[in-house]
Amino acid sequence: MDLEAIQDPGFLKSYSKKQLSQLAEEIRSFLISKLSVTGGHLGPNLGVVELTLMLHKLYDSPKDKLIFDVGHQAYVHKILTGRADRFDTLKQYQGLCGYPKMSESEHDVWEAGHSSTSLSAAMGMAAARDLKSENNHVLPIIGDGALTGGMALEALNHIGHEQTNVTVILNDNEMSIAPNVGALHNVLGRLRSTGGYRRAKEDLEYVIKKIPALGGPLSSTAERMKDSLKYLLSKGMFFEEMGFTYYGPIDGHDFDDFITT
Repeated sequence: MDLEAIQDPGFLKSYSKKQLSQLAEEIRSFLISKLSVTGGHLGPNLGVVELTLMLHKLYDSPKDKLIFDVGHQAYVHKILTGRADRFDTLKQYQGLCGYPKMSESEHDVWEAGHSSTSLSAAMGMAAARDLKSENNHVLPIIGDGALTGGMALEALNHIGHEQTNVTVILNDNEMSIAPNVGALHNVLGRLRSTGGYRRAKEDLEYVIKKIPALGGPLSSTAERMKDSLKYLLSKGMFFEEMGFTYYGPIDGHDFDDFITT
C-alpha cells in the first residue's frame, strides 16, 4: 500500500494476518530506504514493526494512550499515524522529530527523547483517567534497558502498590547503548527461559475447575499449588511479586501469539 497516504491507524482493524504481514514487509523496506539517507534509529524500529501494528489494531489511539520508551522506537507509530510523507525530513531542522512530539500528532501523548520515563507518565495518565471516571487503556512500551532506570523502577513500584489499571509492554530485545548489568537484567534473563509458566498455570486452573467444590481447604490448596508452580517454573516472578499479572514471554513478531496473549 502507499504508506504516505495513511492518515489514521483505524484501517488496521479490518486487516487479516496476511495483510498485516505484507504491510510489515513494506514498512521495513520503507524504513531502510528512508533512514539510509537521513540517518536515524533503524534497529529499534525494525524490531517493533509487528508489535506496533498489533497495538494499533487491538487498541484505539489516541483514546488509548501508547507511550513509547525509549522514544526512538516510535517511527512505525509515526508511519501509522499519518507522517510517512515527512520521513525525508527526519531529524532535520523543522522536519520530522526523531521522537514522539505532541505538536506533530494527537497520537503522541508523551514527549521524551530517551529512557525510563514512560511508566511514571502512564501512572499519571491512569490516575487522571480514574479520577475523571473515564474508560481507556494506558500502555507504556518500555525496553529492557530503560526498565533498569531508577525512575522506571519507582513507577513500577507505585503502579503495583496502587493496583492501577495499566498494561505494561516490556519490549525485551536485549538492546541498549551498553550491555545491561545488574540484578534486574538477570531476572529478565530467567523470564526469557521460562515461557511455559502461562500455559502450565492455565492448564492447572482448568483442572481445578473440573473438581467438585469441597469447600475452603481445596480452594486454599489450589492457590498454594498455583503459587508453587509459579516459583517452580519462573524461578521467582519479580513482576507478580510487585503486584502485576505477568504474561509472557511471547514472540513480538508472531501475530497469532500476540492476539492470543
